[in-house]
Amino acid sequence: MSADTSKPVPAPRITPGSRAEVGWFTWGFAAVSGRVTGTQPPNLFLTLGRQRKLFRGWLRFAGRLMPGGTLPRRETEMVILRVAHLRSCEYEFEHHRKLGRRVGVTDRDVTRIVEGSDAEGWSDRERLLLRCVDQLHHDRDLSDRNWNELRAELSEAQAVEFLLLVGHYEMLATTIQTLRIRTDEPRR
Repeated sequence: MSADTSKPVPAPRITPGSRAEVGWFTWGFAAVSGRVTGTQPPNLFLTLGRQRKLFRGWLRFAGRLMPGGTLPRRETEMVILRVAHLRSCEYEFEHHRKLGRRVGVTDRDVTRIVEGSDAEGWSDRERLLLRCVDQLHHDRDLSDRNWNELRAELSEAQAVEFLLLVGHYEMLATTIQTLRIRTDEPRR
């Protein structure tokens, strides 16, 4: 996924907040997050942080899925990247490409994630996860066949987590795209 430089980048519908607008907690969290990812404080956090109470609740929920979930981190990042690709959400895709590298998602994996579950080289489990992401994205449901195969791979709790992970990143892509949140600038 690469930026289309032929189209002008639309202005954010809500600009990232200042320290006074988002509060000390969000400002500090965003600053640390930017250092970890090698960017300026994430525009996503400084934009959502304008709704302080909701941001903190969302952050706790999101953190339970990633990085605090029970699915292997590499698989989690693969799922997120596939959702971001399907949604054409550059912000989400580029952010998780960086995070994915830290947990073993290679550049070749990223290319295959874009190609989908039929790309060569996936394990049966990885192919299943990507296929389920695709079906959830397109149908908002899983066939009995995919559900049964997923349950053969994941515990009941992990299956719920997987569904919430896909749904969360679909929701987040909608928010990012609707608010026109710009990708984060590299740290200087």
